[in-house]
Amino acid sequence: MSRIDLRTSWLGLPLASPLVVGACAPLSADPERLPLLAEHGAAAVVLHSLFLEQVERDWLEWEHHQQHGSQSHPESLSYQPSVDPAHLGLDGYLQEIETARRRVDIPILASLNGLRPGHWAEAARAIEQAGASALELNLYSVPTDPRLPGAEIEAQHVAIVHAVGAAVALPLAIKPSSSYTNLAHMAAQFQAAGARGLVLFNRFYQPDIDIETLEIRPNPLLSTAADLRAPLRWIALLEGRLELELAASGGVESGTDVVRLLMVGARITQVVSSLLRHGPGHLRQLENELRAWLEAHGHSSLKELRGCMSQRRSPDPEEFERAQYMRALGSYAQQGPW
Repeated sequence: MSRIDLRTSWLGLPLASPLVVGACAPLSADPERLPLLAEHGAAAVVLHSLFLEQVERDWLEWEHHQQHGSQSHPESLSYQPSVDPAHLGLDGYLQEIETARRRVDIPILASLNGLRPGHWAEAARAIEQAGASALELNLYSVPTDPRLPGAEIEAQHVAIVHAVGAAVALPLAIKPSSSYTNLAHMAAQFQAAGARGLVLFNRFYQPDIDIETLEIRPNPLLSTAADLRAPLRWIALLEGRLELELAASGGVESGTDVVRLLMVGARITQVVSSLLRHGPGHLRQLENELRAWLEAHGHSSLKELRGCMSQRRSPDPEEFERAQYMRALGSYAQQGPW
């Protein structure tokens, strides 16, 4: 199996394989854990997300000190803020990037997560200076204002990408939700705004209710194989129609899952939940299963596989659209207990 070539690229970065550890605090918040992930076969790591709300809060505090002085009392000792804005909020994250680069020789990608326009460009510039190999933008909002049209929300997201793309030379990947009215149109707008890649999809954790304490509580659920279907479908639909590079996130449990995603056009597959379940050694298992499948089917490299099952190359393109939905319902009815 050693002759199988698993090399690929993502956002212009050469990678030893398509297995990338996705953004996740338990996996990538501690730079000391990164060597273990690299040892077991991680081709790159996306650090946990820095949330822009945190940066915005720190920036507002700095602006407050600008107005009031760092040692304010009736006879103020100074009229300068006590903290330099370059060292607010981002400090710990930038240190993690710098430490990660020293610990491993695989690409380290940063991740910004936010819901509205703000200090995205400033944060991105600091991340670029810290030495990140690329930047992933997580666009997340839960619109609840009935007066706010979807087009305005989408325009804000595109504006964020454009602002970051204009501020840095880092290659950008967008990790959007799947709930846009026309995801293909949004993908084209992200590309025009400066994105180089698209990671499908950003997976949002939903709140739960404790019926005994009457409290809202977080209830994070790990992805399962069922979560693979949405990225598989949309990568298949978008492959070759735009210049964006495509990546999958969510539901990768086995080497054959990686095969499926490569077949529809993915360049990489991000892995998180299966590593939380099985540990970092699962990366090596995924790689071995991928190699075994390629060898058993006479493939020597990923290039021979990528995109062979995308909609663009399918003899029946409707299989990825509504016809597939209707056929799936019919097949379930035939298998049911009734």
